[in-house]
Amino acid sequence: MLIEEAIKGCINNDRRSQEWLYRQYFNAMVSMCKRYTKDNDEATICMNNGFLKVFKNIHQLEKPSSLGAWMRRIMYNSISDHLRSKTGRVRFLEFESSSNTKYNDGYQGLLEEDILTMIDQLPQKSGEVFILYAIHGYKHKEIAKLKNISEGTSKWHLAEARKKLQSILANYMKENRYVG
Repeated sequence: MLIEEAIKGCINNDRRSQEWLYRQYFNAMVSMCKRYTKDNDEATICMNNGFLKVFKNIHQLEKPSSLGAWMRRIMYNSISDHLRSKTGRVRFLEFESSSNTKYNDGYQGLLEEDILTMIDQLPQKSGEVFILYAIHGYKHKEIAKLKNISEGTSKWHLAEARKKLQSILANYMKENRYVG
């Protein structure tokens, strides 16, 4: 089955098309959900809620070629909704201003998926601490307890993640001609 056929089938509420699409994107979407929930049951809940939203709103998809990115955005929103309902808080990434603002205009063009791809490039422990702090809104004391590390180690991982993300972001901006 082709993507275009599956999309048309899903618009018509065809269960075979929905199952095909689910199977095609299952691994990518469950991996994304696990990255933020760190629990298989919660990841499954987020993913299934996300797929329900995909099937309900697939008629709004403008370009079949952007299906994957469109689904990731819906999945990300599903994860955010779940975490917000569970903890009452979800923080989204905000880049801190610095004296070097030559990249700030380029930030506007970044999508969540671009930022998530950059976060995926971080070393595992630093990435986990960054996600807990910057996305989930945990404090260093909470992260230390969750990860069985000291608060100082949590702060170090966050600082390392920020430093590496700045470098990754600078390269991204250069490659995508955001820098003059």
